[in-house]
Amino acid sequence: MDDGLLVLLAARRRLVGLVALLKHSGGMPPRDPERERAVRERTHDLAQRLGVPAVTATRLLDLAIGDACAQQGLAADLDQGGPDGTPAMLDGMNLDLAPATPMLRLLPPPRHLAPLLRVVPARWQHALLERAMARVLAAPLAEHALDFMAGRRLGIEVTDLELHWVLTLREGRLAVIDETPEASVRGSATDLLLLASRLEDADTLFFQRTLVLTGDTELGLTARNLLDRLPWESVPLGLRIALNRGARLARAARDAHRRGT
Repeated sequence: MDDGLLVLLAARRRLVGLVALLKHSGGMPPRDPERERAVRERTHDLAQRLGVPAVTATRLLDLAIGDACAQQGLAADLDQGGPDGTPAMLDGMNLDLAPATPMLRLLPPPRHLAPLLRVVPARWQHALLERAMARVLAAPLAEHALDFMAGRRLGIEVTDLELHWVLTLREGRLAVIDETPEASVRGSATDLLLLASRLEDADTLFFQRTLVLTGDTELGLTARNLLDRLPWESVPLGLRIALNRGARLARAARDAHRRGT
């Protein structure tokens, strides 16, 4: 049943991406308060008929709406609560959806770290990246799901950190090489971290043009689709937690800097 909830949420996210594209092409506003109000009323009535506590149904709907807003880069604005106007409580999640605190502006933007990273020898960067990929992608590597990368060259460019790596598959492992890529994925450190942590999906980031794919589109899309299908539970728990918390912090800091300008 829990897996079923995740499957439904994943299907909803796909539809949200499609609807966002249709609204944009049709010149429609991204949010419709009247429709959201009607959805809340319907959810409240259905919860009553099914014997589900109103606060539970409201939290679940707030979660779905908040996720859709984050997917489209919109403010969640989930203080509407239930149909009676009672504020909804999202437990710990409201910290992630609330406006970033001014203190986060004290964190330097990633671009300020670029000169420091240039001091780190390239071979150290490559070794660290190869070890990280070996851990994160251990399952698909063991299942030969990455065999399509054999002899191919996929670039990853972190624009604000001024980092660029080219990956290929050699002897059953991903390696960083000094060659020209056939395809490249380009984006900021924060957006790539959001993608790696599964806080944002690839469709949303490419639609918003925060991630850009250049070169051999087929190779890039094959790699992206594989990462979309990567079982998140196959990633070591400690790494999942670190990616999730790091991505949330990076996103909150970026929001704080944007509000401060």
